[in-house]
Amino acid sequence: MASIKPFKAIRPTKDKAPFVVSRSYEKYTKRELRSILEFNPFSFLHIINPGFKFHKTISGKERFKLVHNRYMEFLEEDIFEKDEEASFYLYQTGKGDFQSQGFFCTCSLQDYADDVIKKHEDTLQRREKLFADYLYTVGFNAEPVLITYSDNPKIDQVLQLEIEKTPEYDFTTTDKIRHQLWKISKKETIQELAEVFGEMDSLYIADGHHRSASSNLLAKRRTKENPSHTGTEPYNYFMAYLIPESQIKIYEFNRMVRDLNGYSLEEFLIKLDEFFRIEKKEDGLYKPTKKHHFSMYLEGEFYSLYLRNTKYTFTDALSKLDTQILYKTILEPILGIHDLRNDKRISYGYGKHNIIKMKDSIDKGDFKVGFSLVPITMDEIKAIADAGLVMPPKSTYIEPKLRSGMAIYEL
Repeated sequence: MASIKPFKAIRPTKDKAPFVVSRSYEKYTKRELRSILEFNPFSFLHIINPGFKFHKTISGKERFKLVHNRYMEFLEEDIFEKDEEASFYLYQTGKGDFQSQGFFCTCSLQDYADDVIKKHEDTLQRREKLFADYLYTVGFNAEPVLITYSDNPKIDQVLQLEIEKTPEYDFTTTDKIRHQLWKISKKETIQELAEVFGEMDSLYIADGHHRSASSNLLAKRRTKENPSHTGTEPYNYFMAYLIPESQIKIYEFNRMVRDLNGYSLEEFLIKLDEFFRIEKKEDGLYKPTKKHHFSMYLEGEFYSLYLRNTKYTFTDALSKLDTQILYKTILEPILGIHDLRNDKRISYGYGKHNIIKMKDSIDKGDFKVGFSLVPITMDEIKAIADAGLVMPPKSTYIEPKLRSGMAIYEL
């Protein structure tokens, strides 16, 4: 059964919250980063890019120590403050017709180890260790793991009552996303939510597999170092954002490959014909509309690829996944791409406008061929996780993407 707990968050003071929170570091261009760091002294980016203060790029353990120092400065300068009572934090974001609502809490690493919290992506040990070392030094977690649960009317009812109250934060960022946060500190409400989750057999990681794996690695390290370990210490939990399945948006990752592995256009199409019924599309952009159906852009033309069921056998949940089908029928056997993470001949793109970017990149000659897929569903993610299987890399791009610095969990 799933165990969740409230925590005493470190949060921006109300007057500074819009200036503190930031997107993930890699989402900014170099020009944007420099502008924010020069003109916004409250940005969380100052904490995760501490070398800016010294006009120097700093990496490794030295950077980790400086991140901790910048964090402490934000506390000392009253940019951050610590809540006095353990709470859940209801957080709602919205832009246009897309809105999501969930809440910050802490989840048990014992649940993670026992597979109550289920995973669908593989992790790299090198990245796990690096981030665990980072957490060990900085002493806080500012980026929650995005975890989904089956829609539940009891939870909806409790959260709806909270939304009717005045929020702690209510502001809109420059990308026109509205952010609202409510603190849930009433003990009866906390207990009610915890009891509902205590009845759930499984939760599912949507985004943040490396963050959760690194937190687990950190907990093992801290446990060995603590002769008085009880299992209740903060390092036995990690910060999560729990959100109902219906309120996440899943986008596909397109695939672009730099060459045809030595084949001519005609030879390549003949190879594809073994597994696919191929049709050339004459008009405009072409996207697939259903499972096991792919769009391909090659030498200025769009093609539809329909999987021949008589040539491909479904054996488990993974074999039914479109990203796996593309890998097993085209990328690996024909194009010779075996390592989807590290082969520099393949690149990925996501988002509703990515097919245009894919076409432009191929037309410019950066890539030779591109493939577009339909998004993977939440049911497919759960089927993979329940079976203990692992998706190919870059199978899903999931929103919402949460801001860093909205709520911080001290370890």
